[in-house]
Amino acid sequence: MRIGELAEAVGVTTRAVRHYHHLGLLPEPERLANGYRDYTLRHAVVLARIRRLTELGLGLAEIRDVLAEDEGAGAGKRLAEVAGKDLVEVLTELDQDLARQEAAIRERRARLRVLLETEQLPAEGPVSPELAALFARTAGRVSDSPMAALDREVLALMETAAPPAERERLLAALDSLLESPEAVARIDEAYALLDALADAEPDDPRVEAAARRLAECTPRELLPDGAAIDHEHSFLRALYADFAPAQAEAVRRTLRILTEEA
Repeated sequence: MRIGELAEAVGVTTRAVRHYHHLGLLPEPERLANGYRDYTLRHAVVLARIRRLTELGLGLAEIRDVLAEDEGAGAGKRLAEVAGKDLVEVLTELDQDLARQEAAIRERRARLRVLLETEQLPAEGPVSPELAALFARTAGRVSDSPMAALDREVLALMETAAPPAERERLLAALDSLLESPEAVARIDEAYALLDALADAEPDDPRVEAAARRLAECTPRELLPDGAAIDHEHSFLRALYADFAPAQAEAVRRTLRILTEEA
């Protein structure tokens, strides 16, 4: 058989056949006097097996191991027994890997289902279902000011970057805060005070009032445990740079107030 005939018989491309030759998966056939490769039934059998294994999801390196067992079968041992033992091991590992992928897909679909069932996805999405629910609770209750929008973006960032335990603590603290109408009113006032500083200078007397109000409505659970806040940390420097100068100074003072009182 010519290479095109072999490829057509097995249902692969001639490019795939050449690739398998290059990787050593498919042995090179003898060549005829005219230089053309002369494929045999054995080549078709091996090529068909390669195709079946790739369709199951095995990588080419794993297929090479399986086929190597075929070549290395010693005298007195049936080829199928030697290859079969190795193949069972490889397929078992593949099945376990697929089971893990299947579980991960189910979890992701469950999260997507919760998000899709939300009446209105947040502009900061996709976020976790828990944070999406929290944002939904604040709709109509907390001011939709520019500072509030930026705060939601920062919360989405913190939730994404935080380890699972820290993420749970963050969400629990925010959820508890929103239980109190008085706390929600303080949050609205803090946002309004910060918005008013958009065109102010860092030494504006309103900066201190905004910092005090923001400190009052910031859960202490959001602070790092047992560590002083490094205001020169790259994250905080990036955060301050995203604010107007007076707003950045208010946030900086807020963190100082919270760490001094902790």
